[in-house]
Amino acid sequence: MINTTTLRVNVRPTSKDTRPVNLDLGTIELPVTAYASITHRVTGVLMFFSSFLMLWALDASLESEASFDALAAVLSSPLAKGIAWVIASALTYHALAGVKHLVMDAGVGETLRGGVIGARIVFLLAALAAAAWGTLLW
Repeated sequence: MINTTTLRVNVRPTSKDTRPVNLDLGTIELPVTAYASITHRVTGVLMFFSSFLMLWALDASLESEASFDALAAVLSSPLAKGIAWVIASALTYHALAGVKHLVMDAGVGETLRGGVIGARIVFLLAALAAAAWGTLLW
């Protein structure tokens, strides 16, 4: 038989809160707004680290005509195009999610329903933009 005392002892021995704790991340169902927030943070980190790669490419392209031609040859490879697609898609998603945050800061869509709709719109627009980036690059 489960009662308040056994829950306190077995679940949270130092707390008066008797709610069970779910630590299995595989069973937690996150709302779409959580996925949008996590993806926004991940794309921000990805953009930070990819900026070093882009600065290196800019430096190499400005070094000399020969280094520009060598960089152009490297960037025409499928792997480089794939990396460019990931960077462009991350930048686009991050920008769209940032605009969504600015719109919400202005008082539009601050409700749970508005947040869900906004997150779905951002995911849809980001998917369309990723397809457009893929079409442009290949």
